[in-house]
Amino acid sequence: MLTNTAFLYPVLALVVWTLVMWLWMYATRIPAMQKAGINPDDARHPHTYTDKMPANVRSVADNYNHLHEQPTIFYALMFFAALTGGADHFATYVAWAYVGLRVLHSFVQILSPKVTLRFMVFTLASAALLVLAGKEVIRILTLA
Repeated sequence: MLTNTAFLYPVLALVVWTLVMWLWMYATRIPAMQKAGINPDDARHPHTYTDKMPANVRSVADNYNHLHEQPTIFYALMFFAALTGGADHFATYVAWAYVGLRVLHSFVQILSPKVTLRFMVFTLASAALLVLAGKEVIRILTLA
């Protein structure tokens, strides 16, 4: 059995990566808004100025938003497993694979125009989540 502390390291890693993306987003967005002459008060509604922002700047912001969507399932699964006895080496390896794929997804989304490649990485990360969820369902059902 793995300690819950070590089991939850992938959660911390993805939280830190999300904060890195937050910094990257503002490091690119603020200069782009200044260059485009966008008044921040005019940009209070999403997508009101996207046509004035470069695609690479929009991609960073999009990725930051994506890190608040599917990863919420990852966080819930990890804490569920940690609290109910599912913290094991296999789940930890799958969790690290998920985190690595999400980091790779960030770079692909921001640095590459290849949507098919990005979708492939997203699909692999989703498969890791399915494995984690399936493992937990099987574990809980066999306990009953």
